[in-house]
Amino acid sequence: MPAPEIVTFGCRLNAFESDVIRSAAAGLEDTIIVNTCAVTGEAERQARQAIRRARREHPGARIIVTGCAATLSPARYAALPEVDLVLDNDAKLKAESYATLAPYTDPIPASGQSDGPAPKAWEGEVDATPARARAYLQVQQGCDHRCTFCIIPFARGPSRSVPVLDVIAQARALVEVGAREIVLTGVDLTAYGLDLPERPSLGAMTRRLLAAAPELPRLRLSSLDPSEIDDELWALLAEERRLMPHLHLSLQAGDDLILKRMKRRHSRAQAIETARRARALRPEVAIGADLIAGFPTEDAAMFRQSLDLVEECGIAFLHVFPYSPREGTPGARMPAVAPEIVRERAGLLRAAGAKALAADLARRVGTTGEVLIEKPGSGRAAFYAAVACPPEVTGVKGMRFTGVAGGKLVGVPL
Repeated sequence: MPAPEIVTFGCRLNAFESDVIRSAAAGLEDTIIVNTCAVTGEAERQARQAIRRARREHPGARIIVTGCAATLSPARYAALPEVDLVLDNDAKLKAESYATLAPYTDPIPASGQSDGPAPKAWEGEVDATPARARAYLQVQQGCDHRCTFCIIPFARGPSRSVPVLDVIAQARALVEVGAREIVLTGVDLTAYGLDLPERPSLGAMTRRLLAAAPELPRLRLSSLDPSEIDDELWALLAEERRLMPHLHLSLQAGDDLILKRMKRRHSRAQAIETARRARALRPEVAIGADLIAGFPTEDAAMFRQSLDLVEECGIAFLHVFPYSPREGTPGARMPAVAPEIVRERAGLLRAAGAKALAADLARRVGTTGEVLIEKPGSGRAAFYAAVACPPEVTGVKGMRFTGVAGGKLVGVPL
């Protein structure tokens, strides 16, 4: 194992940070770094399983554990016999953390839980070495809100933003090494700029980035709060063809009382209006969303509101999370839904999502669009759908979509 192997769980932000880790830990040999997620108990279970598997398959390797789960419970992960070192979310991005490795001794303070100043959104440079077609770029970190189901603010700390000029510089560096699409990521992306001196909105920063990087063919946004999409961003969606027609919305539920108990900032009506407005501005847009199944106190009628929302919003790219109580959150103290009902509801949501995706792909057959080739024979349309295409095609290519196979559009170069 000549270079560190990185195993990543969780969100696009974690994927970006794994790239930073890869650069920070460059030169380490016989090392496996597990970048954990704490969103659900299942995510933590999978991380522990990966740690045990790594030790079985690489008995002589050093195993480092980091990420949100390790930040929240460093002692728990340090107690695993397979683990040699635990790093929190701040330390994992710094080269000095890997320069002189020593066995774990005392818990490392979790981001945002110490008495010191809040860490910056991100320090360092992107890993601008072997370019991938799509690259992730962190522009925001942390969250100032306290949704009752979510433990992530305790792992990520308060909201802070990368200054606009730094975003532009990093994006241009990625383009220079071949990235054809950049995905802007953050924990609470629509909070971008509130902590910066000029308080630029996400839309204002995105407009400046696109203007400063005319050589960037495609820009995509990760998860958005429907209550905080600013007017500048709406205008960009309508006007700027390089901003991809794909909105992934942090919805979580479709019932207003459950949304209130979650301490979300939008209503069911606002969710529906967000999807409607997006399609009015950009008819080819695709909608993605996160939904939680079985939040405490959710009854059958409340769940039906979430299930119906999939069709009402046309959510083609649905991420379903069976509710998982996180110790230390208000949700963990609320009356729970029976686990078997949670699983059943998650299955129903996934089935509704599969039906919505099939309908979305079917309506695009016969249309044309640009496809970003990610690997031979496979690409992704501007509206995020996976596309099967001839293996010799490279770059960004205009295609006609002739059919659907295996959950993908079939693309023929124009």
